[in-house]
Formats: sequence, structure tokens, C-alpha cells
Amino acid sequence: MESGIVLDSFAVLAYLQAEKGAQQVKELLHQAANGQLSVQMTVINLGEVYYITSRVYGQERAEEVLAMLKHLPIKLVVADEELTLEASRIKAKHPLSYADTFAVALAQRHGVSVVTGDPEFSCVENLVSVKWL
Repeated sequence: MESGIVLDSFAVLAYLQAEKGAQQVKELLHQAANGQLSVQMTVINLGEVYYITSRVYGQERAEEVLAMLKHLPIKLVVADEELTLEASRIKAKHPLSYADTFAVALAQRHGVSVVTGDPEFSCVENLVSVKWL
């Protein structure tokens, strides 16, 4: 078993909205709560979850989601200069959203998989392992 994974915003939104893949994310979070797995997400991807939730359900709901996420066993990683530049290098060469490149860069940094259901990640499977929801 990997020692860790990186969650993309797609995976978090699937979990929050009980969509396809939600059960897989729930199991990963359960493993993290039991100390069996490190689950990380960048603050950039957290921001993506926030703005998408706010756009669809309103700012009040986005604030509730933000508060709830802070209680889950997800380590939030601040984007330092090194991570930002690596994400930018990925963005320059691949048709992936800027926020998504941070998840890829973080997974590369730690040698772990990105968990997502976003088909755009197929363009970076040569860079990082992708666990598909």
C-alpha cells in the first residue's frame, strides 16, 4: 500500500456530493483516520472546492464545507515557491487546469498517486500515477 495519496478537488467534490467515487474517497479518509494512509491536498485545490461550492450552492454552504473539511484527516499543503514553479512547469506543457497542476506537482514531490475522476488528468499519466474514481 502507498504511504500516501493526493486528493484533487474532483475527488473531494465527489465525496461531498455523494457522486461516483464518493465511497472510494470515504475509504481513503477512513484509512487516513486510522493512521494507515497520509491524505494530502493543496490549499489551491481547497480554494477550487470552495469556489465551485460557492458558485453552485452559495457562499454560506461553501463556508460550511470549508469548516467540515478542516475536521477530515486531510493534510492541507501550502503552495510554496518550489511547488508553484513545478505546477507552472506542468501547466506550460500540459492542457490541465492551473489548480490541477498543483495536485500533480504535490504527488510528484512525494512519489504518490493523485486520486481524481477528472478526465483531464489522462494527459499527465506519464508524470504521475493516477488513481481513477
